[in-house]
Amino acid sequence: MTTVPSSFPSPNHGERRDGARPALIVIHYTGMGDCASARARLCDPAAEVSAHWLIDEDGTSEALIPEDRRAWHAGAGAWQGREDVNSRSVGIELANPGNRPFAAAQMDALDDLLRGIMDRWSISPAGVIGHSDLAPGRKFDPGPRFDWARLARQGLALHPDAPGADLPLQDSLSRIGYPETGPETRLAAFRLRFRPRATGPETEADRRIAAAAAALFDETV
Repeated sequence: MTTVPSSFPSPNHGERRDGARPALIVIHYTGMGDCASARARLCDPAAEVSAHWLIDEDGTSEALIPEDRRAWHAGAGAWQGREDVNSRSVGIELANPGNRPFAAAQMDALDDLLRGIMDRWSISPAGVIGHSDLAPGRKFDPGPRFDWARLARQGLALHPDAPGADLPLQDSLSRIGYPETGPETRLAAFRLRFRPRATGPETEADRRIAAAAAALFDETV
């Protein structure tokens, strides 16, 4: 991973509220055509958006905001019953328009960055989530092309490698951490991460994968 020396160029940050410390890492894609455009937006005071880290497709990582500050990346949403995710998280933006696979160099850089953040803040693999996890129906990044299973194999996220019992889906989604919203919206958010090729109504496969994922989160939360 190449890390660019930075004076933390984004002004878009504030104090973490109520003494909160990072317990989550939220992964995003930028949804823009190139890294330079994304960087400009994340550093534009008028945009009122930001993230702690930006990773280019070539693997170059840049710190935009100190990790002990509150970045403006998560917006409205919740995870495991906790709101104000911005105060509780470190945000990572991956330069990707959202319609193509993530580059190998970029994923390698993400692996290295995650290890460092998790070590600095004592964040477990259960604390590594996507923007779509905390904001079902509102956000869709890092999207169906993001390789969550790869992160899990390295102990950097949670993803089941086999199905579990056939249990009620919505109960499992609550145990994982998804906020309360419509059943179809929650199902779509779950599938983005755990069954990205699945479509249509809820199936037994959804229930079994969700139950297996919930068991992993129960063990590590």
